[in-house]
Amino acid sequence: MKAKRSHLLAYHGTCIGHHHPEAAAVRIEQLSARYAAGNPLALEAVSLSIARGKRVALVGDNGSGKSTLLKCLAGLLTPCDGSAEVLGHRPGVCRHEVAYLPQRSSLDWDFPIAVSPFVLTGSYVRLGWLRRPGKAQRGRVTGAIEQLGLKPFARRLIGQLSGGQQQRMLLARTLVHDAELVLLDEPFNAVDDASRDIIWEVLEDLCERGRTVLMATHDIARYHERFDRVVTLENGRITKH
Repeated sequence: MKAKRSHLLAYHGTCIGHHHPEAAAVRIEQLSARYAAGNPLALEAVSLSIARGKRVALVGDNGSGKSTLLKCLAGLLTPCDGSAEVLGHRPGVCRHEVAYLPQRSSLDWDFPIAVSPFVLTGSYVRLGWLRRPGKAQRGRVTGAIEQLGLKPFARRLIGQLSGGQQQRMLLARTLVHDAELVLLDEPFNAVDDASRDIIWEVLEDLCERGRTVLMATHDIARYHERFDRVVTLENGRITKH
């Protein structure tokens, strides 16, 4: 339970260096990762470069390594071999410029927090722990909630939302984060068509603003043309990109 709760509220931090404006959004070479010593590799010798401002899909079966790759880039899982750079730094250094949206099923939806304060946690990564959100941050929260069609549910507990509403709320927090690189793990899982359309509108807006989006998804057939690139993973290896 504690592990799930930490995904809700503990992914914060501040950048301890300046990110490089000319660096690729993502650059990894021969990256391998496992979840514990002695476990089989979840990623094996993966190499990939993603330019800024691109929208890239990660596709593959369950267990192919999509979520593992996103966690490595978010700085939540330390690779065991190879190299990785995010905006010119090792993963985890510029967390204020990297927003990670985990799979909805990995979160603790019994945590007693309402939609509006939950979305507000997206601002903490830029503020740090010693500053409180002010008028500007709360204004961004209001805007994100309205953009995602969640205004009627702003005071509702997160566990009382439908699956599509929960997914939209997670994306609202991502918008408040206002990161350069957005990592999304299956944002369309178990969402209704209305939520799907709203989410796509927001993602297209992010790309128009020059943000880089890397999305793990099973639903590629319907949206293939909306991505600049599609990267296929199989058994922890990239088979096509």
